[in-house]
Amino acid sequence: MAEIAELCAREVLDSRGNPTVEVECWLADGSMGRAIVPSGASTGELEALELRDGDKSRFNGKGVLTVVNNVNTTIRNALLGELPFDQASIDSILLELDGTPNKAKLGANAVLGASLSVAKAASACLGLPLYRYLGGIVGFNLPVPLLNVINGGAHATNNLEFQEFMLVPAGFDSFSEALRAGSEIYHTLKDELIDAGVGAGIGDEGGFAPNLADNTEALDLLMKAIEKAGYKPGEEIYLALDVAASQFYAEGKYKLGGKMLDAGDLIDHYEDLLGRYPLVSVEDGLAETDWDGWKLLTTRLTDRLQLVGDDIFVTNPEILSKGIEQGVGNALLVKPNQIGSLTETLRAILMAQGEGYHTILSHRSGETEDVTIAHLTVAVNASQIKSGAPTRSERVAKYNELLRIEEETSAPYYGPRIFNQ
Repeated sequence: MAEIAELCAREVLDSRGNPTVEVECWLADGSMGRAIVPSGASTGELEALELRDGDKSRFNGKGVLTVVNNVNTTIRNALLGELPFDQASIDSILLELDGTPNKAKLGANAVLGASLSVAKAASACLGLPLYRYLGGIVGFNLPVPLLNVINGGAHATNNLEFQEFMLVPAGFDSFSEALRAGSEIYHTLKDELIDAGVGAGIGDEGGFAPNLADNTEALDLLMKAIEKAGYKPGEEIYLALDVAASQFYAEGKYKLGGKMLDAGDLIDHYEDLLGRYPLVSVEDGLAETDWDGWKLLTTRLTDRLQLVGDDIFVTNPEILSKGIEQGVGNALLVKPNQIGSLTETLRAILMAQGEGYHTILSHRSGETEDVTIAHLTVAVNASQIKSGAPTRSERVAKYNELLRIEEETSAPYYGPRIFNQ
């Protein structure tokens, strides 16, 4: 029998040099699964709790030794001897151990690390890649990468209010061709930024972090780079935004470009951008607490844009259900560490897909070499993945894993299908 024989955790570093937790699950037959939990910078108010030590003498209070201890004692003791193949049962044990609505007792980082490591150990035991173990014969599509090539907001120290400006290489026949185009445009963009003298340093997610006049200048630079690299905007390459509007929202108003806007004004701005650029997706276009504004946004633009809920939904099935009932958004951003277990993540994905919402698997700004989201994307047939710019190993690790999956499966690429182009 391949029951769980050992569970152990350690403190490691993420891409920003901050500590995070790595968990290993060992089965009696020698199979092993390892998972590293990422950490976000732009976080929703209702995300599950990422537990930190608070000891200012270590890592400025960001240490995770408490989480490591929770895994090595409480969680380990509860899971030893369990069979790893019933993920819902494993996660039920973890949730009961914690017993709080937001994983505050053990930490969502402890729960998720254990949850994912067990799933990986089970897939290793069966000799299956994780995407096949989780998705069976149903998981068989490669996602469109949303490449964050200009960083602003909480991901950079520049003056751009919008957090992410993304390339969407949807107009290709394969994932590998799409990724190549994105990489070529990324390097062309670097040359354009250097020539313009606005800075070509990079932000947390590998995108450039230039100081520009405003958000539209960033979009103009992307259009120029796309064309100069030899690609066609609106046919091969589209654009997407992560506005992260909660970051410039206060007392019912949005401070953008020195102006105070209400939700209707900001929606007008998006409509203007739609008329000027091949924009196909806007994430967190309004604040996470502005539910009335989100309803208006969805009513006005749902037929023209992918409206992605990140901070407002936080991968939480209960909150997503409320959004579906109230007609909010048409796409779900999926971050497993927002909710804290694999089963809850899958529940949110299936709920979204059942209601016709697009699903986009996402990294975090504090990332690692862990490639779980690449496998999960294929397993659940998510139409898109966000893993940052096509640079820095913690970002391209996910894209490279998808290249390997493409090679071994010949799986089809979603491409233009997702935006009906």
